[in-house]
Amino acid sequence: MRAVRYHEYGGTETLTVEEAPDPRPGAGEIRIRVAAAGVNPVDWKVRSGEVRDVLPVDLPAIPGRDAVGLVDMIGEGVDGVAVGDRVFGLGGVTGATAELAVLSAWAPAPDAWNDAEAGGAGLVAVTALGGLKALGPLAGRTVLIEGAAGGVGGAAVEIAVAMGATVIGTASERNHAFLASLGALPTTYGTGLAARLADLAPDGIDLVLDAAGSGSLADLVEIAGSPTRVVTVADHRNAGRLGVHLVNAANDPALLAEAAGYGAQGRYTPRVEQTYPLEEIAQAHAHSERGRVRGKIVTLL
Repeated sequence: MRAVRYHEYGGTETLTVEEAPDPRPGAGEIRIRVAAAGVNPVDWKVRSGEVRDVLPVDLPAIPGRDAVGLVDMIGEGVDGVAVGDRVFGLGGVTGATAELAVLSAWAPAPDAWNDAEAGGAGLVAVTALGGLKALGPLAGRTVLIEGAAGGVGGAAVEIAVAMGATVIGTASERNHAFLASLGALPTTYGTGLAARLADLAPDGIDLVLDAAGSGSLADLVEIAGSPTRVVTVADHRNAGRLGVHLVNAANDPALLAEAAGYGAQGRYTPRVEQTYPLEEIAQAHAHSERGRVRGKIVTLL
């Protein structure tokens, strides 16, 4: 199969498109013929070696964790899915940016999502839903989402609105119209946030989801009034010190199915800033590394 691989840790110059062995699904896994794969910050952090102490990989490695495609092989003990089904989901830390990829968690991809949208949905959907569920019931609550225009933040906005929350989202001013289109009340992040929130939510903020990991967690705890009312999916450094619940992405098919359900209802659409062909994977990684991405970057195969 054709795949993106890197043979050593390093920059985008290490990424090459080459022939690689076809993977085979193990017990409880499936293999898909990939139509599109997401590009996530974890991909280039792993590739660069920045997180090798936490997430080591065997080299050569294929970047990518989430993808969409048609099932073409089914591992032992798997039922409820058939060859030819269109599914989206997650594999390991690596392996998705290739013609064939093995998934350990998946769900049927809604017809309402095109390949780019479904290919970029897996990781952000489980991260956003995991964080929101850790906050407890959202119906009738006012929820602040820090970093609301990114892949996880944007998914969290739409899903929280679908759950019945009033959502306030922080982002740069250039993304305020985008946040409004998702159903959030937009405001800028940083200095003076508490005062701006007092105008937008005079009865206060009930719950906070930090999807930015920008160092604002202490301020968010003060705004919420208690660390028990704050969840972060991004600030690994400060969560424990502040007593804030940290939620890591999980390969959870139930979360994928729930996100797909919102998608089928037209209440959640994964947002894609830009797509790249497989041959331009280095440009896709460089785009992600520059940050300030609105929604997701996706590679099309």
